[in-house]
Amino acid sequence: MEAANLVVVGRIAKAHGITGELAVDVRTDSPERRFALGATVLARLRDKTERTLTVAAAREHSGRLLLRFGEVPDRTAAEGLRGALLLGDTADLPPIDDPDEFYDHELEGLAAELGDGTRVGTVREVSHGAAGEMLVIDRADGGELLVPFVQALVPVVDVPGGRVVLDPPEGLIE
Repeated sequence: MEAANLVVVGRIAKAHGITGELAVDVRTDSPERRFALGATVLARLRDKTERTLTVAAAREHSGRLLLRFGEVPDRTAAEGLRGALLLGDTADLPPIDDPDEFYDHELEGLAAELGDGTRVGTVREVSHGAAGEMLVIDRADGGELLVPFVQALVPVVDVPGGRVVLDPPEGLIE
């Protein structure tokens, strides 16, 4: 897997039980594909080392996905993976048919500008929360801006053109 083609599909929260199971916070719309039996993911550990893991079992439990990987035989090995990001290849993503839907990685790096072309900054990431998605923008002046990713505030998403157009209410950008 090339680093440029990797996206976060989950984060290991903690070990679960004594047999090497891991509780995973899912960060993908298609966990049934990403974490299917035999699927591989790249785990980026907290120390930035990486290792490939193969899904041996998967089940839901209390709002999280419990995964067992063939390379993780017990709780001790599982504890060493706490906090690791699970990465998948963008080439494995299914195509999106809805023109108003986007994968996070398609938005990251886009220029953020106002309707008149004034550059505001660059989209660093898409933050997912209970209230919805937010664009996290690194401002051109060095600050950070959070913009709710809704049609009223982000009326134009031009992935091929490399930009999003913002229509912020007064006070959002200042």
